[in-house]
Amino acid sequence: MGIEHAAGSSSLSLARITAWLARHAEVALAEVDLSLPQYRVLALLAEGKALPSSMAESLSLRRPSITAVVDGLVARGLVERLPDAEDRRKVTHAITRPGRRLLSTADRAVEARLRLVAASQGDEPVVARAFAGLEAWGDLLTAWRAEAHRPVRP
Repeated sequence: MGIEHAAGSSSLSLARITAWLARHAEVALAEVDLSLPQYRVLALLAEGKALPSSMAESLSLRRPSITAVVDGLVARGLVERLPDAEDRRKVTHAITRPGRRLLSTADRAVEARLRLVAASQGDEPVVARAFAGLEAWGDLLTAWRAEAHRPVRP
């Protein structure tokens, strides 16, 4: 299933479009010295404290990958490790004030990058539909996560 271009002459798969969008996000995030995995961890922690296992599940990553990303964020003072209130053997993670500031800067950088791409076309109805589509995907993904983090099935 593809998406027709405005000209209608060719079609791109949703997978390729998603990959292109991710690449534009990566470029914008590099400008604020964040990787896409770091950004995803900060965004998740902005919603509340999390254990490494729950972060791995929520982000569909393996636990060692989460640990490596979090180590870098802790070293930069963007995330802090805290003893779990219910089980002192566990460690939970929280975003710090500098982490929240950087996340906000990163959000603006990614949105600015997408707006730059969109502005190059100048077709306001198409741009509006594109951003509405992204918002709709945001709603779908939020609902999907709320359903107990169902595993992705091919």
